[in-house]
Amino acid sequence: MSKIAVGIDIGTYQVKVVISQHQEGSQMPKIIGVGFSESKGLRHGYIINQTDAIRSIRKAVRQAEKSSRIRVERAYISIGGIGLASEVSSGSVVISRADNEITEFDIEKAASDSQDNLPKEFIQNRQIIHSIPVGYKVDSKNILGNDPVGMKGVKLEVKMLYITSLSHHLQELIQTIQNSGIEIIDVMAAPLAAGLVTLSKTEKIAGCILANIGSETVSIVVYEDDIPVSLEVFPIGANDITNDIALGLKVSIEEAEKIKIDRDKGYTPSEVPKKKLDDIIESRMTDIFGLIDAHLKKINKSGLLPAGIIITGGGSNMIDTKDLAKAKLKLPSKVANVLKANKADVDSVKIKDATWAVAYGLCVFGLYTDDSGSIGLNAGKKLIKNLIRSISNWFKKFLP
Repeated sequence: MSKIAVGIDIGTYQVKVVISQHQEGSQMPKIIGVGFSESKGLRHGYIINQTDAIRSIRKAVRQAEKSSRIRVERAYISIGGIGLASEVSSGSVVISRADNEITEFDIEKAASDSQDNLPKEFIQNRQIIHSIPVGYKVDSKNILGNDPVGMKGVKLEVKMLYITSLSHHLQELIQTIQNSGIEIIDVMAAPLAAGLVTLSKTEKIAGCILANIGSETVSIVVYEDDIPVSLEVFPIGANDITNDIALGLKVSIEEAEKIKIDRDKGYTPSEVPKKKLDDIIESRMTDIFGLIDAHLKKINKSGLLPAGIIITGGGSNMIDTKDLAKAKLKLPSKVANVLKANKADVDSVKIKDATWAVAYGLCVFGLYTDDSGSIGLNAGKKLIKNLIRSISNWFKKFLP
C-alpha cells in the first residue's frame, strides 16, 4: 500500500480529520477518507474540558476510518488559537573555516545566536514550534535564495522567524490527542498547514496574506519570496458577528446564528431589517480587517502584497467578505480554494471548501516533507518530539 498520512485539525468549531494517500509524481496527496464532529471542550483554541474534547476527536476519527477503511493510529496534528505567536530575531557568526567558506555548522551557529537573542518576555512560557530562516547576509550584503552554504565571507547573518505556542496549551493538546488513542507524529501551526494547500507558489513568491476567519479567532500568515515572514492570531471571529446580530436585532443567539447563515445563502427573512443587518455585519468585518491592516503596517507590508489577501475559514463564506477586505486593505482579494492535484481528486473528495485546508495541509506536510525540513518548517521537530516523549513518560506513571 502507498504511504498514508492522517491530519487532525482541532478547531474551536469543528474537529476535522483527513486521511490521504501518496500519489507518485504529485505534490498533492489523494484524499481517501474524511471525518468531522462538533468541537466540544474548547474555547479560543484552548482545551478547557479534556473529556469532551476526546469524545469529539474520537467521533471524527471513527468517521474517517469508516470512509477510508483504514484504522488511524498515528497522525499529524495542528495547533492554533490565540496561544500562537511569532517573533523575528537576528543572529550572526564569524565564519569558522580558514578559507572563509560557509558551512552548515556556521548556519546552525547563526541560527542558535538568533534564538538566544529572542526577547525574554516573548519566549517565557512558550515552546518554539517552527524556526524559519527569512533571509541571510554575507558580509552585510543580502544574498539571493535561502542557502548560503558554499559562499565565502567573513561574517554570516541570519534573520529567523520563530513561531511559538504557549507551553501549557501545547501540552494540553498533546495530552488530549494521546488520551484519544492517537500517536502524534508531529505538530504544525494551523495557519502554515492551511497555506500548503490554499496558496500557489506564485502567490507566495509575489507576496500575499492568508487570513483564516474562524468561529472565535482570526489567524493570518504573511508570505513573501515563498517564505512565511509573519504570523498573528486575533481573539475575534465569526461568533462575534452572531453576538452583534443578537444584540442589534434583539433576538436570541440561536436566531442570530440562523439569520447569519440564511444571509450567507442569499436570503434575509422579511421581518429582519436588511439594511440594519448588513450594517451590523459590515461593522464587525471592518473591525477584523482593521486589525489585519494594523499588523501589516507594523511589519511594513500594508498595501505592498501584490497577490493580495486570500481568505479561508467559516467567515470566508459570508457574502461581502471579499469586497470588504479589498476596500479596507486596498489589496486584491479572493476566497481560498483547496488546491487539487487533478480533476479526479475534485470529483472524488468530500472536501467542499477551504475550511478543510488545515487537516489536508497536515497530510501534505506528512507525505512530502522529510526530516531535513524540505519546506523549511521542521526545525522545531526535535523539541516537539522531546516534549511528546516527556509527557508520555509522565502519564505512564499513572497507568495500572
